[in-house]
Amino acid sequence: MSSDPGGVGAAAVACVATTAEVLAHPELDERLLAPWERRRLAGIRVPARRDDVVAARLLLRLCASRVTGLPPRDVTPAQRCPGCGRDGHGRPYLSDRPGLGASFSHADGLAAAVVGPGPVGIDVEPLTRRPGPASVLRRLLPHDEVDAACAEPDPGPALLRLWVRREALFKAGRDDVPLTVWTDRFRAAVVALAGADGVAGAPVPSLSLGQAPPSGR
Repeated sequence: MSSDPGGVGAAAVACVATTAEVLAHPELDERLLAPWERRRLAGIRVPARRDDVVAARLLLRLCASRVTGLPPRDVTPAQRCPGCGRDGHGRPYLSDRPGLGASFSHADGLAAAVVGPGPVGIDVEPLTRRPGPASVLRRLLPHDEVDAACAEPDPGPALLRLWVRREALFKAGRDDVPLTVWTDRFRAAVVALAGADGVAGAPVPSLSLGQAPPSGR
């Protein structure tokens, strides 16, 4: 994998894992988190949710490590909100690697992360989650796609895939990037990955924690 300081030419690396898998990974430890990240953790009162947040942030470091060649302890992600312009929340980025995009997600015992050239976004949800109601989804998603999903005998899975697609594109900050959606049945998760499909359409390399998604939309 590329160690180019700007990230130009680096291959994207994405990973999906359970929170337990991440917290048990030999390269990862909560002590890798920056002081500002630990301060944010102090406000999370539900232990399981706290673990999910820790896992997602650590997984981002592992993906960045695989892309840059740096050890996870030397990866220092930051966050900036594009809305308010303040640091400490919002879209993650690698301040010393301006050519690389970064994104992470967590939900109910699951974590996902991606690091790669250009804008990227990732979202993960449990297979059993059901977004809705449809009246709300129509405000956020294309009406025709919501209507098509609702016409199915069981609209839940189709609506969930629409939702993770929308979230991944939102995190990437663009709608004109490649988009892949797949199901990780081992972890009972649905995942969407935006803006990182490798070189010339090749699948994104994955870590040992996860599986490479298939190419395509």
